Amino acid sequence: MPVNKIKCWVEAARPRTLPVSVAGVAAGLGMTLAAGAGLKAAPALLCALFALLAQIASNFANEYFDFKAGIDRPGRVGPRRGVTEGDITPTAMRDALSGTLLAAAAVGCSLIYWGGWWLLGAGVVIMLAALAYSAGPYPLSRHGLGEVAVEVFFGIVPVGLTYYIQTGGYSLSVFVMSLAIGLLSANILAVNNYRDIDDDRAAGKVTEATKIGPAATRSLYLARAAAGVVMTLALWWRLGPWTLVFPALTLCAATALWRYLGTHNGAALNPALGKTALLLLFFAASFALCAAI
Repeated sequence: MPVNKIKCWVEAARPRTLPVSVAGVAAGLGMTLAAGAGLKAAPALLCALFALLAQIASNFANEYFDFKAGIDRPGRVGPRRGVTEGDITPTAMRDALSGTLLAAAAVGCSLIYWGGWWLLGAGVVIMLAALAYSAGPYPLSRHGLGEVAVEVFFGIVPVGLTYYIQTGGYSLSVFVMSLAIGLLSANILAVNNYRDIDDDRAAGKVTEATKIGPAATRSLYLARAAAGVVMTLALWWRLGPWTLVFPALTLCAATALWRYLGTHNGAALNPALGKTALLLLFFAASFALCAAI
């Protein structure tokens, strides 16, 4: 495969946003360690792989179904869309979507060994959600529900499932952490939709940003980050007062990114997208590392 074609497929997977998948699993493992339970390496790696494959499948579905619906336009502000620009054929993207979903299903089924047969149903729901984000009779991404979907399926679901597979249990503390991860994850999509607000309005795509406007979107970005940090302070404190430096750094970085949103637009916002994803991973990985120590 030519190098430029590989680059098109890598871009279609949207690597800037992929840290969100690892972050949810990392937070679940951190809560496992905080609870005093030992880690099971194999299911931890499988959870991370499943999350990555499910997210890539969702990204492929978004590109394919947005193209089919005429939502994407050539020359858009955001990262180049391979199908819309003619770099990838619709058939190839559809096949890649199917293959990625099958791979995710195979990995997910392997987790039944540690979590039980009910995970089969959970996996089906996650797969359907990956498609429902962009497809079906009521695509969530086109009706202002994208951030809600992200909060659930990149926060509440992966943190809770990872913790359950590791420990066989669940707790209010795990829910609090999962909600915080979901809020920070939603900010990644918020930056994406904030950047694309003009393109989306022109295409008739309804997102949170097109509904509430740029100023409110920026304010909500900071509010989500602050809420995610504040609601987990007690969890950090239990690990030791010294660990509070990490949520403090997270909030400082989020504030800097919020300011950046107010002074940049268009393609200049692409770095903010990646930095928001890395900030989420920093928050989750720091908690896991502190819990391990």
